[in-house]
Amino acid sequence: MITASHNPKQDNGYKVYWENGAQIVSPHDKGISKAIEGNLEPWPESWNAEEALKSPLLKDPYQDVHTQYFKAIQKLCHYRDINKSSKVKIVHTSVHGVGHTFVQSAFKAFDLPPPYAVEEQKDPDPEFPTVKYPNPEEGEGVLTLSFALAEKEGASVVLANDPDADRLAVAEKQESGLWRVFSGNELGALLGWWLFSCWKQQNPEAAVLKNLYMLSSTVSSKILRAIALKEGFHFEETLTGFKWMGNRAKELIDQGNTVLFAFEEAIGMHNNFYFFFHTSSKEQQTASAHIHYMCFNTKNDQNIYFFF
Repeated sequence: MITASHNPKQDNGYKVYWENGAQIVSPHDKGISKAIEGNLEPWPESWNAEEALKSPLLKDPYQDVHTQYFKAIQKLCHYRDINKSSKVKIVHTSVHGVGHTFVQSAFKAFDLPPPYAVEEQKDPDPEFPTVKYPNPEEGEGVLTLSFALAEKEGASVVLANDPDADRLAVAEKQESGLWRVFSGNELGALLGWWLFSCWKQQNPEAAVLKNLYMLSSTVSSKILRAIALKEGFHFEETLTGFKWMGNRAKELIDQGNTVLFAFEEAIGMHNNFYFFFHTSSKEQQTASAHIHYMCFNTKNDQNIYFFF
């Protein structure tokens, strides 16, 4: 995947995923590097785009993945009737990236009123003309247009993604009229608690907790560990990066467990990453894993899954 992510426009990069749906860890990085070093001279046929389009190896999974993903996340909607009558107004910005269509579809999948889109930042633009850094971690500087639209439309919540839609910032208008941008650890605590509360309602048997996991990286708050100790499920800490959480989650799922939620907070920044599997059967686990992985990803070789 070629991506500009949250970096300045000069710093494009790429991300590589393995067959388990997670971004690569060693030894795959060394194998890829070795293959690159052995093929520094482009093949003559590399520039023949027409032949490439005829290759039997060429597949476009977009529509199938898109359909399956939004069908799958509907299973996570616990209060559809409330959603249908929700009066909460929300503004969303994709900060010149790819998030707009996906976020609109996610709201529709949950029967929520569609969020107002920041028109100036709605469509992909590699020049990022309205911001110096297209990073929600920059806080109010990146959210200026979002706040202006929210004030105009009377919205009380702002959501912001970075260009490749893997980072999320959330702001809420306070009674004072000022906006509060939540930290990643705050949102990690709120969303972790919410997912567990909803899961517990659907799975009241105490015995199932022995196979339930939440994860976070070593640079994040250990609030999920505290919740796990209180409630009786498992918590694991991983190295920094969602590539580590992604690979560990897949291992746990293959062992017959449910990985409900994971998050990482970039130290000192208003940003957070979420990753979750909400599964009950082997078939559903596999589908959920690959669908979430294929749709969203993150910084520093990390995976992140944006959801409602």
